[in-house]
Order: sequence, then C-alpha cells, then structure tokens
Amino acid sequence: KKIYFSGLTAMEKKLAEYKCNTNEAIQLKLVRFPEDLEDENTTFNPEYSHQVFGDDEVAFGYKGLKILLYYIAGNLSTLFRIEYTSKVNEKFDCVEADDVESKIREIIPPGFCTNTDDFVSLLEKEVNFKPFGMLLHTYSVHNEEAGEDITYQIYKADMTCPGFREYHERLQTFLMWFIETASFIDVDDERWNYFLVFEKYNKDGATLFATVGYMTVYNYYVYPDKTRPRVSQMLILPPFQGEGHGAQLLETVHRYYMSSPTVLDITAEDPSENYMKLRDFVLVKLCQDLLCFSPGKLMQGFSQEMVMEAQQKLKINKQHTRRVYEILRLRATDMGDAEQSRSYRLDVKRRLIGPYKKKQRELAKMRRCLRPEELTNQLNQIDINMQHEQLEESFQQLVSDYRRVLERLAQA
Repeated sequence: KKIYFSGLTAMEKKLAEYKCNTNEAIQLKLVRFPEDLEDENTTFNPEYSHQVFGDDEVAFGYKGLKILLYYIAGNLSTLFRIEYTSKVNEKFDCVEADDVESKIREIIPPGFCTNTDDFVSLLEKEVNFKPFGMLLHTYSVHNEEAGEDITYQIYKADMTCPGFREYHERLQTFLMWFIETASFIDVDDERWNYFLVFEKYNKDGATLFATVGYMTVYNYYVYPDKTRPRVSQMLILPPFQGEGHGAQLLETVHRYYMSSPTVLDITAEDPSENYMKLRDFVLVKLCQDLLCFSPGKLMQGFSQEMVMEAQQKLKINKQHTRRVYEILRLRATDMGDAEQSRSYRLDVKRRLIGPYKKKQRELAKMRRCLRPEELTNQLNQIDINMQHEQLEESFQQLVSDYRRVLERLAQA
C-alpha cells in the first residue's frame, strides 16, 4: 500500500508541473510595426480568463504554455498561436491535456492567421484601414514619452458600415479578458449604438488609425415616444488606460444623446466601481456651469429645479443628479467651519439613511402580523448603534470618493 501511495504523490507532483495560470499564459498584443512582435514591452495579459478556462483560470497538460493572441492595431486582424515546451502524453501519462485551442476558437471569430508571415503581410495593408461611421469628437493628449501631442477621434458606428460587423466580432473578444461578467451582444438588434475611440499615428509618412477602446449603448424604448439609452459595455484597452480616454468617451456619448429631443436620460447596466467614478467626474464636469448648481443654491439643499434642469439639458437622471449635487456642494462647503460641515453631513446622511428607514417601515408592518419570538429575531439583526457606525463609515467613504472627483476636476 505504501508504495502505491508514494507512487501517486510522485505522479501528482509530475502532473502539478503541467498546470499553467491562463492569465499569464495568454499574451495579447496590439501590433503597429513588425518589430512589435519581438518587443516584450508591447505585450499585455488578461485580468480574467475564468469565462474561458473555468474559475481556477488554469490550463492543464502543458509546461511553458503560451497562448499568443496578437492583433493588428487598427482593424484587429488576429494571429493566434499556441506554444509550449512540453505536453503530457496520453500514452504514457494516462491523462489528456486540455484542448486549449478549441476553447479560444469559441470566442475568437474564424479567419485568423496561424503564422507570423501571413500576419506581417496583413500588417502592410493596414494603411488602408479607416475608422467606421461618423466622426463625433477629436481631442489630443500630450504624451511625455513621445514628447508630442497625440490626436484621438471618437466615432459612432452601426452594423450598416461596411466591414464593421466583422471588426466588432474581433473587438468584443477583449471583453472576455477585461470585464469580469462580460457577454457578447446580439448585433442583429438595431437598437445598439457603438462608439469607438481611435488614435492617429504615423507610419512611413502615412496616417494610420489604432483602436483604443469602445462603448456599446442600448436604446430602450420608453412609452410613448422616448428612449432611454443604457450603457452596456465600456472598455479602454490596457495600453491606453489611465490617459483619460474613458472620460472623453463618456462625455462624447452624453453630448451625442443630449442633442436628441427624444432621449429621456442615460443610464448604465450593472456599472462597475471604476465606471461610477468616471461617471461622477464626467457628470460633475457637465453640470458645474448650470445655474441651479451655483454655490448659493447648493447651500439651500437639493431641489426639484436641479432634477429638472439636469434631465432636460444634460439627460441626467434624478439619482445621478443627487450625487452631482453632493459633490458640488462639498466643493462649495468649508468643511473647517463647524456649522457648514455639520449641515453637509446631515444632508448626505439623510439620503444614506433612506434604505434603513424603509427597513424600519417594513419591520413595523411585520410587527403587526408576526408572533413575538419571530419578531425578536428580526429586530436583533438591526442594531441601532451598528446603523450609526455604518452610516458614518459610508459617509466618510463617500467624501473621500467625492474629493478625488474634485481633484481630477481641478486638473481638467
């Protein structure tokens, strides 16, 4: 028996060497020049691969596994190759290696290259690639490294643009690697709008375009004759993150819908924390010049006038307007002044306590129809002191989030 067990652990040890973390194995690149292929600085890795490789984010059966997914910077033509130093052998090891290739093929569209030469010859045709759709906004960002201003453009596209459907299929594969709960959308539904960000760059004297990121927005119908656009997905590709493109994109999309008389307001589906921070910044930037947000009016408290003006002029809903008000009121408040800071704290906490109050009302209802012993159970869960602590914690967290928005605004 002992021999059998020690044999098993040796086997287990051996098999453990054949496990690879898929977030490290997958190597992504956006290629502009042939030399980018060899340059490790142009490689980036996924944040997530659980949708493709399971919750452990592991591929079994290989040593030194590399899953290469290289994209031409503009039109995203793809090179897909798998490399490894060794692989388990069914004959000798009695186990089968994961079929990595078919897992990747499930999410990348067909028509990819499998060798570098084909990919490089496609790269030469990249000069013909032009952005899809209608130009909405041009802006530039100063790049320290290059020592110059780089120009970016935002376009609105749809499925009627020639070649866009195929391009979008390649673009959406990035969602799987960078959005935790990503899913592909039904592109045959015409209520989707697509907003794309491109960088202009030079190559051999010609101007080329590189994909930076994109956003999909779904136009919900609201009876009788309005729509409520809802942001579904938004991704700035990792090499471009932290340069302010997300804010440019969101503001451009807001401005696009603002000009439409049929749009009620703009919402978001299941927004991430990062998206909410971005939205705070963009909405405050848009709202700060409205008359209803002048310091004098902010000090009088949240008003119906703010709700109306933000919705009519900027297509911002009531809940988001309330956050904008709290951020702008913080800017107008001298938190060193005891009276002003107390008034601000009470105002925000009154909103924060709303859900608790609702719970209290529900309890009062229960009280009328529950037996006493069930009731004590319910009541024990809601301890008043805990409420105050939680409330203070939520308040402090909000204020520090709000301060970050205001700092960013001061630099904008």
